[in-house]
Amino acid sequence: MKRSKIKRRAGDEAQITARIFDAAIALRSGIEYHTVMTIRPIIIHPDPRLKKTAAPIAEVTPAIERLAEDMLETMYDAPGIGLAAPQIGVMSRVFVMDCVKEEGAAPAPLVLLNPVITWVSEALSTYEEGCLSIPEHYGHVERPAEIDMQWMGLDGKTHAQRFDGLWATCAQHELDHLNGKLFIDYLKPMRRQLITRKMQKFKREQARS
Repeated sequence: MKRSKIKRRAGDEAQITARIFDAAIALRSGIEYHTVMTIRPIIIHPDPRLKKTAAPIAEVTPAIERLAEDMLETMYDAPGIGLAAPQIGVMSRVFVMDCVKEEGAAPAPLVLLNPVITWVSEALSTYEEGCLSIPEHYGHVERPAEIDMQWMGLDGKTHAQRFDGLWATCAQHELDHLNGKLFIDYLKPMRRQLITRKMQKFKREQARS
């Protein structure tokens, strides 16, 4: 199947954005896409790296651009709607997300460097959350229904957006990863311990296979 043509704009950042968008379309559509992107292994809980605070990114470099592309490919391949750098063993404050789930809808990949929440709504919402680092386990987590988030983009500029619904939940979930927090930390202790024991067993079985 031939990919749709994407109008290119001048500038390195625009080329990176267009390449990411092309790849997102291909990966969501099951089309083979030939790039230097790499699907990276996702770290499975429990792992001490998932409990550490990630370091801020000083500037956008080719390595950061490559990291963002790899993270998006890894996220789409999983498949997931969000992925934070610590989940692939990189302790930098960056996460990617794309909460477009409707079949046939255009992807909306976002790359957020050094994200911060600047406002939260008083209204709350509850979603049943999962995590690529805790496969096959889910739990209901209550979070602000809307948030304002500010971050640095791949163009090195500051961006800001209000998120609601699933986008707000995903953004908060991924920001937690950058601060060494998992969705199971919101669950009751017994439930959290049960999931952790099951994940330990899962990792032992993986190691033997």
